Amino acid sequence: MKIWRSLPVLFVLTVLLCGCEATTRYKTLRFFFDGVPDPEEGKAAQIRKTAAGDTSGTKVAPSIREHGPYATKQCDACHQRPSNALVAPIDELCSNCHEIRPDKKWVHGPLVSGGCRVCHEPHSSRYPFLLVSESESFCFTCHDEKAVAANEAHKDPSTKCTTCHDAHMSDNRFLLK
Repeated sequence: MKIWRSLPVLFVLTVLLCGCEATTRYKTLRFFFDGVPDPEEGKAAQIRKTAAGDTSGTKVAPSIREHGPYATKQCDACHQRPSNALVAPIDELCSNCHEIRPDKKWVHGPLVSGGCRVCHEPHSSRYPFLLVSESESFCFTCHDEKAVAANEAHKDPSTKCTTCHDAHMSDNRFLLK
């Protein structure tokens, strides 16, 4: 008779121990109960509605881009466990995985100083290439917009900087492509 009283506790422990991921919880709950909605089907239905142009009642959040090791929970690629300290000095960390060879004549200042985080987020960002802000105004975080606009070559404000300039390095002055 005592075993029947402990079944709810056993059930709760099973659900808690099976993980935090929605698919893991779904599989565990499906084992015990019929009719548990599949979270993946809900996502697929929402994607189909959005693709069809039906966004009624939904807010379209900007997609989040994640750095590979962060997305796959391989924190120890950059951090020591359990202290969370970095595995290398911050100015050398990115080059552990990313091939960064400043072998061009002109190298962007943050890159040469190992300051990747000036432009890129290390974990996730809602902007392409894990940039820290919108790409349209991104360069003006450091570069003076008025001084750039004064240059005859920059008369068309709709042209993105990276159309003509390489963000990291170039053999041409002003990082021209």
